[in-house]
Amino acid sequence: MAKLKIGICGWGNVATGLYEQLTNGNELYSDWEISCIGARRDNPRCNPGSVKILRDIFDVVKEDVDILIELIGGVETARDLISEALNSGKHVVTANKAVIFEHGEELIKLARKNNVRLLFESAVCAGTPTIKMLSNDLSANKISKVAGMLNGTTNFILSNMQEGASYADVLKEAQDNGYAEPDPTLDVNGTDAAHKIGILSALAFNTGLPSPEFYIEGIEEIKSQDFIYAEDFNFTIKHLAVAKLSTGGIELRSHPVMLDINSSLAGLKGVRNGIQFDTDLLGAFHVAGSGAGRESTASGLISDLHALSKSNEVSPMNYPDFSNKPNILNFNDLTFKFYVYLEVKDEPGVLALISKTFADHNISFDKVIQKDQLQNGSVPLVIFTDPTIESEMQIALEGLADHPEVLNSKIIRIEDL
Repeated sequence: MAKLKIGICGWGNVATGLYEQLTNGNELYSDWEISCIGARRDNPRCNPGSVKILRDIFDVVKEDVDILIELIGGVETARDLISEALNSGKHVVTANKAVIFEHGEELIKLARKNNVRLLFESAVCAGTPTIKMLSNDLSANKISKVAGMLNGTTNFILSNMQEGASYADVLKEAQDNGYAEPDPTLDVNGTDAAHKIGILSALAFNTGLPSPEFYIEGIEEIKSQDFIYAEDFNFTIKHLAVAKLSTGGIELRSHPVMLDINSSLAGLKGVRNGIQFDTDLLGAFHVAGSGAGRESTASGLISDLHALSKSNEVSPMNYPDFSNKPNILNFNDLTFKFYVYLEVKDEPGVLALISKTFADHNISFDKVIQKDQLQNGSVPLVIFTDPTIESEMQIALEGLADHPEVLNSKIIRIEDL
């Protein structure tokens, strides 16, 4: 397929960014034609010129187009639109990680049935090449772990908090700059990164889409003081999503971690995303780039269009067959080293109480540091543990909560990369 007739569904920030790239005179796109745009309303920031506008996005499927680009967002309407396009013999390109996470297996099977392609490079890390790399370029390797900072908003927030800014101030700055949505919930609570690691896990380990339920935690409880204590021991804090091949099955999780400050992903700042693939032939393989913004997302969409323009009858993607899915390990059975932050009353015997509670649950300490007294008279204790089973840590924290001497507690898991 050389000449591409393209129909775009959706006319928001990403769609208009893509339109501007495709109409900027680049020779690469000279054989590509935007035939129509499905948009319920106009976007005053972009004039589509003479391109046909259809107010019902489903009417785009009826047009003479080779590829439908789904940029409407959401899940169920997007699923219906993509399904109708695939059943009509049209290729589909999407940046919608939620619909791929929830219905990817079904939609990939539908594409195979109709001998068309479903591509979604921009669904993970926007324009940073990840999907095709994992499915095609690393196919000679056995992958044992995929770990990534997959949400540009959370990395922007945490990077600035590391420099001393408050969570609330940085979140507002992210919204003002367009890095975070007016409602940033799915970014900061870990769901967006979870969708992305679910997609990568399906490609790397055949875990299926939607993925089985797994552990998700956001960054809402991270405080500036945590960065200060982390830095004392050469750590920093990032939000990491992990899919890991382990004995008995797959670890699948999305949560804040402490990373060695010299590790490969620790130095990524701002809205940059980064992923580490642990492989048998290449060792630890890294990719990093912008994970937010319409230009970055347009890059991934154009990558998919370019793959389709060159593919003829050969699929540009190698998808799993979704049979023989592995077991997803119970998060409570996993083992981590922990950073434990406690605020306790400044009274004799408190440290002995804490030590006994942890010892009763087979939790040993690597380091214990008492910090300066807080304004309310309580004393912060920072504990770094030896490897500990998650369930034992949770039971120990519940036990501490029953004692009035312990006023506050928090844990952050430590990840080795």
